[in-house]
Amino acid sequence: MGENSGALGRLARELFRWFLAIMGGIAGYQVTEFIQSAGWWPFQTILMSLAGTGSFVVVFGGVSYLIAPLFHRGILRLGSLLEGHLQNISWINISVGLIGLIVGLLLANLLALPFVDLPVLGRYLAILLNVALGYAMMWLFIKRRDDMVAMMGSVGGIWRDRQGEPRKRQGKYATMDLQGGTLSPLACPAKLLDTSVVIDGRILDVARTGFVEGALTLPRFVLVELQGIADSSDPVRRGRGRRGLDVINGLQKIPTIRLEILELSLKDLNAETVDLALIQLARDMGGKILTTDYNLNKISQIQGIDVLNVNDLANALKPMLLPGESLMVDVLREGKEQSQGVGYLDDGTMIVVEDGGRAVGRRVEVTVTSMLQTSAGRMIFGRIRRESAA
Repeated sequence: MGENSGALGRLARELFRWFLAIMGGIAGYQVTEFIQSAGWWPFQTILMSLAGTGSFVVVFGGVSYLIAPLFHRGILRLGSLLEGHLQNISWINISVGLIGLIVGLLLANLLALPFVDLPVLGRYLAILLNVALGYAMMWLFIKRRDDMVAMMGSVGGIWRDRQGEPRKRQGKYATMDLQGGTLSPLACPAKLLDTSVVIDGRILDVARTGFVEGALTLPRFVLVELQGIADSSDPVRRGRGRRGLDVINGLQKIPTIRLEILELSLKDLNAETVDLALIQLARDMGGKILTTDYNLNKISQIQGIDVLNVNDLANALKPMLLPGESLMVDVLREGKEQSQGVGYLDDGTMIVVEDGGRAVGRRVEVTVTSMLQTSAGRMIFGRIRRESAA
C-alpha cells in the first residue's frame, strides 16, 4: 500500500511538472506574438521567425519545468496551512461563512453595476466592494450562525410540508407566540460531554430510552483525554478508557441522537485542564455540561454554568423510602463510627445501620430513620428491628 502511494505521488509530481512546462511554452508563444504585434520582432524571414518562436517556447517551457517542484512544495505547504487552520473551525461555521461570502459577492456586484463604466475608478471600486462586502457578510453570517441554522431549518421544514413529508425534529423546539399566533424555534442548549460521564456509560442507557434528544457535543480535547486513558499501561484505566470509546460508538448509532465532535484543543481555549476548558466552552456556547464528576459539578455551579449530573438523575429515579419503613439488609462491614454497620441496597444505595457492627455478615431487618441526599449519592440511616433467621 505504501509503495503504491509513493508511486502515485511521483506520478502526480511528474504530471504537474509537464503541465507547468506546457503552460510555460504557451506563455512563451504568447510573448512572441506580443513582441511581433508591437513591432519589436527582429526576425524578418519565416525560418528565422520560426526559430525565434521555438526558442521562446523552449526557454519558457524549460524554466517552468525546472521551477515546478518549487511551486509543488508551495502548494502543499499552503494546503497544510489551510488544513491546520480549518481543523479548529467547525463545519457549520465553514458552511455558514461560505453562504455569507456568496451573498456578499452577489450584493457587491449588484451595487457595482452602475459604476462599471466609470474610467479607471469603476474597476477598482468593484474590486473594493467585492472584498469589503464579501468579508462583512461572511463575518455577519458566522456571528449569527444559530439564527441562520434555525432559519434554514424552518425553510426546510416548510418545503417538506409543501411536499407532503413529515417534518423531522432537528434538535429545536417550537413555541407558540400567543400574540402573533406563529411558531418560533427555540434552540436546545448545547450539551457538552465530559470524560467522566462517557466512562460512566449510563448516559448511553438514558439516550436509548429516548429521554435525551438533539445534539450531544464531544469536544476534541475530551476525546484526546479519553484516548490517553484507553492507551494507559494500567489495565484498570485502560479498561475504563476502552469502555468510554465503546459508549461513544453506541451514541453514534442511536438515530435520535446527533453526536457532534467539536474540533477544539486546550490551547485554543487557553485552558490548562479539561475541566476548565469545558467550563469556558459552556460559557461561550451558552450550553450545559453532562458529567458525573462531583468537583466539576460544584465548580461549574459556582461559575453559573448549568450542569446535568447523571448521578442526580439516578438518585431522583431511586425508590423513595420514608422514615418508619422496614427493609432487609445484608450488613457487609463496620462503619466509621463505633458500633455502626454498613450495607447496600440492590441499586447501590448505602445504608448505615445503627448498632449494626455486631451484625456484620448477617441479614437483618432495618427500620429507616432518616435519609441524606447529595450529588455524590443517597445515604439511608436506620436501626436494627430484628435479625433474620436466614
